[in-house]
This record gives sequence, C-alpha cells and structure tokens, in this order.
Amino acid sequence: MTQTPTGHSPAQGQARAQFTVPAQHPMVTVLGSGDSLLRVIEKAFPAADIHVRGNEISATGEAADVALVQRLFDEMMLVLRTGQPMTEDAVERSIAMLRASENGTSDGLETPAEVLTQNILSSRGRTIRPKTLNQKRYVDAIDKHTIVFGIGPAGTGKTYLAMAKAVQALQSKQVNRIILTRPAVEAGERLGFLPGTLYEKIDPYLRPLYDALHDMLDPDSIPKLMASGTIEVAPLAYMRGRTLNDAFIILDEAQNTSPEQMKMFLTRLGFDSKIVITGDVTQVDLPTGTKSGLRQVQDILEGLDDVHFSRLSSQDVVRHRLVGRIVDAYEKYDNENGTENGTHKGGRNKRK
Repeated sequence: MTQTPTGHSPAQGQARAQFTVPAQHPMVTVLGSGDSLLRVIEKAFPAADIHVRGNEISATGEAADVALVQRLFDEMMLVLRTGQPMTEDAVERSIAMLRASENGTSDGLETPAEVLTQNILSSRGRTIRPKTLNQKRYVDAIDKHTIVFGIGPAGTGKTYLAMAKAVQALQSKQVNRIILTRPAVEAGERLGFLPGTLYEKIDPYLRPLYDALHDMLDPDSIPKLMASGTIEVAPLAYMRGRTLNDAFIILDEAQNTSPEQMKMFLTRLGFDSKIVITGDVTQVDLPTGTKSGLRQVQDILEGLDDVHFSRLSSQDVVRHRLVGRIVDAYEKYDNENGTENGTHKGGRNKRK
C-alpha cells in the first residue's frame, strides 16, 4: 500500500492518508469477514476517521495515528502477499508491536510482518509460527545458542515453540533424537496412591508433552519413534547419570526443579546437543522450604556465553485473551499485597 495525495484537505492540525489495495487482494482479506479486521483497527484508533470506498482506504486524524494506521496496512499487505491470512489476533498484535516501536519500549528491529510470517514447522495442514515479537526472539535464540531458558507465564508458547523447534531439528537431521522431560511434582493433587505401574502414575505429568507431539507429528509414527528411542519422554529423575549427545532436550515445568536437580540436568549436556528449559516462576509447586532451581539459575548463569534467557510476559499469551488479563491481575494483586500467586509469603503455602 502507498500513501497518495488526495483532493480533500483534512481539518487544521490533522493529517490524511489514502491507501490503494492492489487488485489481486480481495478487500475481504484486508477488512475481514463482515469487516471484523476493520472494526479491530477502528477500536484501536478511536480518534482516527477511517473510510473505505472500493479498494481505497483513507484515514484522517492526528498525524501520529494516521502514520501508525498507514504502517499497519503496509505490514498487513506484506503478510497477505505471503499467502497467510490476517486474523483479528494478528492485527491486534501488529498494532501492539508498532506502538511499542513508536514509543520506545521496543527496539523495532523486527517488523510485524517479519514476526508473523516466520515459519517454524508445517505439519498436518497447519503451520506453527511465532505470534509475538518476544516469541520470535525466543525462537531465534534457540537457533543461536546451545542452552536457552524460556521463562514466562502460562500460555506464552514456551513449551510449544520449543517442541516445534525440536521436531524441526529432528526432521532436518540436526539431531538424532528428542528428549522431553519434566519433574514429577504434584500441582496440589496427590497422584501417588492411584493404582497402576510407575509409568501409569507419572503419565499425567508428561501428558502435555505427548499432546504437543500429536500436534506436530503423525500420531501413528509417534509410538514407532518412541519404541526406537528417537523420541523419549521421561521424568527428570531418569536423566541422572546420563550424557546426552546428538539430542534436542527440553526440560518443561523447570520451576519445579530443586537447585540440585537443575545442576544435574544442565550437566547432562553432551556433544552436538541443544537444551531448552521452560518454566513459569510464578507457579512453583515445590514443598514449603524448597527453593526453585529455575529462580536460582538465573542468578548463576545470566551472562554466560552460549546461554540465553528469553523472558516472555502476559503480552505474549496466545491462549484466550482473558488469560493474559488474569496473569496481569495476579501480578497486580501480588505487588499490592506482598504475596506470590495470591498467597501470603509467610503463610502455610509459602512459595520459594
């Protein structure tokens, strides 16, 4: 899209821009079904007057708003040219990225189109991509570093994106196997008295990893890959004493490791391997008095060469939009009341 001069003069102190949508792009791809995308843009820029006539879109208002609207449509066109559709969520995230770049809270090195069109893995008719700037930087860090920590609240894609990178590395023969592990710590429930074998008892802890695998691989191939050892899913205790070569290793729910377990896991690293460690330091389920290894390791390894910490926030939540607001509400409550997860630090359910 380009800004073109018009014959209509905006009111004093206001700016006006006009955009022409190329004929090869139906207007519904730009405006959304039932103008759903247009409504998102109008809601984000309430002071701007946006009009559509044919394949022409005009915006009138404060110069800063008009400039952002113009940049937004330019970015949307770049995405649409790749054949990827725009969604309401993608438009909202694009606006947030552009505003962050404009107000200096982001360095603006990556544009919304660069973030939204970066393909990680295509599987079973769907493509896995980062949806936010921090997610893109997390994925890029996995490419560049041997050990990457993905730290952030629930729903930010920490584990899912790491899994996609692991499957991508396996398919491109960068590694020979994928190892997925979690500490078997109960999140308030007691599973030890359930009937069944050891594997049946630990299965609930590992189920989220299986679920992600089924999204990314042919379900019929997963048992074969697991039987051959190409994919291994095991509790963290099973990592002790091993050296893991030629592997992509993911430690999930790392906030529930003790400092000793974290050190044990990190020292499993072998040749030609990569480690991604994910966790949410606001959701620690360790017994009272036990310190989280994920919290401690940030003080120990921050700044170490070839180790990277990617930190995601509520702005990177890609679940229902209410999840991000819930995360923010808990953080606000904790800041105002000196609590963690809504629980008093000195109380019976103290988190460390």
